[in-house]
Amino acid sequence: MSLQSVQADLAARAPDLVVEVTADSTATVQTAALVHGCEPGQIAKTLCIRVNGDVLLLVTRGDARLDNAKSKSAFGGRPRMLGAEEVAELTSHQVGGVCPFGLPRPLPIYLDSSLKVYDEVIPAGGDTHASVRLSVARLAELCGNKWVDACQPPQIAEQSFTALQS
Repeated sequence: MSLQSVQADLAARAPDLVVEVTADSTATVQTAALVHGCEPGQIAKTLCIRVNGDVLLLVTRGDARLDNAKSKSAFGGRPRMLGAEEVAELTSHQVGGVCPFGLPRPLPIYLDSSLKVYDEVIPAGGDTHASVRLSVARLAELCGNKWVDACQPPQIAEQSFTALQS
């Protein structure tokens, strides 16, 4: 049902966008990047987190990591990732297909500033074999245009890890 809810949502709000269903799984950042022939960062992963009792979605680049200090500053509390069962209940999407479209009820949606390095990104489409290709500007428009700095892009995370090892 999740794929259909995303298709219905986009048909109503963005009829020019197409949900692409693939034979190969796009459930992980790496497999999605291979299927779509793009950088892992261009896969826009949607995280379902709880902060101070409130649930929200955070869309970030596929190769970024949630940073506790940055996200605490951005959201006013420590983020906690939700389990797969609760994610499915709140979004109607199974893990691997979670996206900010076709939600059964509104949830706050934030976009991480790490996405801004790309012109085009590819979030999931409500299923582990579905995706939507769109510009970052269009994603922001469809998600309410709320930007935060809550994640570490890979270069910074790798540099920090290397510095710790020295």
